[in-house]
Amino acid sequence: MSEPALFSLKGKRALITGASRGIGYTLAQGLGRYGAEIILNGRDPAHLDSARARLEGEGIVTRGSVFDVTNQDQVIAGVEAVEAEGPIDILINNAGIQFRSPLDQFPRAEWDRLISTNLSSVFFVAQAVSKGMITRGRGKIINICSVQSELARPGIAPYTATKGAVKMLTKGMATDWARHGLQINGLAPGYFETEMNAALVADPAFSSWLCQRTPAARWGKSEELVGAAVFLASEASSFVNGHILTVDGGLTASV
Repeated sequence: MSEPALFSLKGKRALITGASRGIGYTLAQGLGRYGAEIILNGRDPAHLDSARARLEGEGIVTRGSVFDVTNQDQVIAGVEAVEAEGPIDILINNAGIQFRSPLDQFPRAEWDRLISTNLSSVFFVAQAVSKGMITRGRGKIINICSVQSELARPGIAPYTATKGAVKMLTKGMATDWARHGLQINGLAPGYFETEMNAALVADPAFSSWLCQRTPAARWGKSEELVGAAVFLASEASSFVNGHILTVDGGLTASV
């Protein structure tokens, strides 16, 4: 197999959740540039239409799929509708939220929302998509984990719990589904300049701490996740399973 073919996504269809903005949109753009047809998922049709228009302006074949990843019935119906038009070869479970609060004051409603969005959705969408992948004997699932899959920080213990669980769910999926020809792996970003981290990026004290704590001495850029995602989505990772690929500028490698 030639090197270009090894990383090519031409002829593949990729469903990406939470893809209208942020890391999800960047990964959609990146996989599209490597040849994949992109199915953008989100709950807001207007946001999806805007994202789709921008991608199509680059010549990326794109369609939208509106469903709530926290609602299993909607997930099943949404995935079936996408599969009716063609196979889902690649799934990126990207949808996620954050809520910061001292743990002793953490609202129950926000706990439930974090679990539902960050963890249950990964199970719902992967389970629905896996059925077609297992039948075809091939498929790539990439679950977006986090540096918080390994490390905690004050004020985000529930978020850390969800991302730790996604890490182990990823390993469990690989254990169950690798025998069917699927590769299921996690992509774990460190600290990136995203909308979710806007308050931290704008905090001089936090940014100073982060740059001192990270060997690369800076925030990550979302586009720096594309290479890792393409690797996990392509034939280049055909024998990689249950692995969590961390992209964090060396943060988890140092003390």
